[in-house]
Amino acid sequence: MKWLRCFLFCVMLLITGRLSAQQIASRPNPPRLVNDFAGVMVQSEVDELEHKLVAYSDSTSNQVLVVTINTTGDYDISDVALKYLRDWGVGIKGRDNGLVILVAKDDHKVWISTGYGLEGAIPDVIAHRIIESAMVPNFKEGHYYAGLDQAADLIFKAAAGEYKGIPQKSNSGGIGIGTIVLIIIILIIISIIRRGGGGGSAMSRRGFGSWWIPMGGGFGGGGGGFGGGFGGGGGGGGFGGFGGGSGGGGGAGGSW
Repeated sequence: MKWLRCFLFCVMLLITGRLSAQQIASRPNPPRLVNDFAGVMVQSEVDELEHKLVAYSDSTSNQVLVVTINTTGDYDISDVALKYLRDWGVGIKGRDNGLVILVAKDDHKVWISTGYGLEGAIPDVIAHRIIESAMVPNFKEGHYYAGLDQAADLIFKAAAGEYKGIPQKSNSGGIGIGTIVLIIIILIIISIIRRGGGGGSAMSRRGFGSWWIPMGGGFGGGGGGFGGGFGGGGGGGGFGGFGGGSGGGGGAGGSW
């Protein structure tokens, strides 16, 4: 098997040499999460998206880097995105919870590169669905900010386990058959107790009402959850810097 090890070693040398020769932009100082080198957004849009991603980073420690360039030249966009992820150290070291969105305007290509720590929450298939549902349709119309903003929202949801890329049936539309059967059984038991217990029964008409109303109220609660999002809110400083995260090449791409 020596020949196989030798072959794999040569392949790794070629890949390493290709990536090391590849040039990407240096990390900005001060660091920013939105780097619009291709100039596809106006400054107010850049600032708004930056604020959104910084707020998300502060809340979760996950770092989402957006980079727009004109072209990747002779290099594959996936290699370039991974190089940004590694060389800039997107995410926290040890957690590797970084993600890069790379847009190559003139190539009409986009790639999402995920760090090791986000590959479980945002596997390749989810990354591809985010690209196809949020970015590609908007990029076709020249709406880069809208595409990136919507993609960020879906990334936040996917990282929290809320987005699967396909419509989910709502559980709030009705009560399941099991719940209905249980309620009927409870009502039957209560009816039997009331008939047999006389006036001194704990389940008197008044007692029954005070016990049942809180039970009914329990179905109508439901928390606000993540409804607030990360788009607004005041205060807070700028981006504190990248944390030394890395990745192994997970992700997906699309074109328009």
